[in-house]
Amino acid sequence: MTDFARSRVSEPQVFDVLVIGAGPTGLACAIEAQRAGLKAVLVDKGCLCNSLFHYPAHMTFFTTPELLEIGDMPFSSPNQKPTRSEALEYYRKVAEHYALDIRQYETVDKVTGSDGDFTAHTTDRFGRSVHHRARKLVIATGYYDLPNYLDIPGEDLNKVHHYYNEPHPYYGLNVLVIGGKNSAAIAALDLWRHGAKVTLVHRGEAMHRHVKYWILPDINNRVKNGEVKAYYRSTVAEISEDAVSLDTPEGPVTIPNDFVFALTGYHPDFTFIERLGVQLDATNDRCPVCDPVSLESNVPGIYLAGVIVAGERTNEIFIENGRFHGKQIADDLSAKLREPVTT
Repeated sequence: MTDFARSRVSEPQVFDVLVIGAGPTGLACAIEAQRAGLKAVLVDKGCLCNSLFHYPAHMTFFTTPELLEIGDMPFSSPNQKPTRSEALEYYRKVAEHYALDIRQYETVDKVTGSDGDFTAHTTDRFGRSVHHRARKLVIATGYYDLPNYLDIPGEDLNKVHHYYNEPHPYYGLNVLVIGGKNSAAIAALDLWRHGAKVTLVHRGEAMHRHVKYWILPDINNRVKNGEVKAYYRSTVAEISEDAVSLDTPEGPVTIPNDFVFALTGYHPDFTFIERLGVQLDATNDRCPVCDPVSLESNVPGIYLAGVIVAGERTNEIFIENGRFHGKQIADDLSAKLREPVTT
């Protein structure tokens, strides 16, 4: 065993706080912890800002740059609405500026211990086990990694995708987009504009009223003009290699199909936080039980940050307001962690 490999399995150092999730909210939590004089580490199963990285390549945010800022670092952009590429560059610069300790491509399998002495058991991308000890934990795992599956025959075919990236591979092909919100509208328009033959299926009467004001007229006009075929009040019954079967108000319909984008939303990893002992309020959209000021959960020493705080109401917390959770948590941590860490 090499010295480096041996160091991976040696007794780990003890951090004041370990943040699970290295997205914008997780970064903000680590920054505020460091500002409070605490030793912080972040762990993520993917890359830095993994969810943002998997957004469509040419995505534009619905917000302005200053509302995405963390750590009091200005987000300079020539655009009124910044792009995905600009945001990724900004968060890389923030992480570099604060010299954040980020352990990328490590999946947290389980957490043992209790308040004051937690151990996060992780697996790296080569299947090796790594342990991180910390006095406190912050869960900032977001929700974009877990799509809402349709549970229909054929959903497991490799032509079905729950994320949309770019249109080029689908030129000239029959593409079905499932969904009625922003991601579905954006994908349908982008695919159509780049030469795909697009069909849209949504169970509602029309596209959702909360589709962004500059997108909704565009998709509605494409449907009205017959450039995008839309089936409303309809669902997908089955997906096969060369077709999809729909249930529509007029009866069953089968159409030729090459690819499917099931953009039906995403949800937090409720199973993971329940394994930590965090309780979910079934009467309140499965919102985790936590103190509204400190954001400490019902499990002492485990804090929640970002969209996960809102349970199934994933449209309530975004980067714009989740970024402030770091300060709330750090204020409570600094009050409780007054003694120096021993390693």
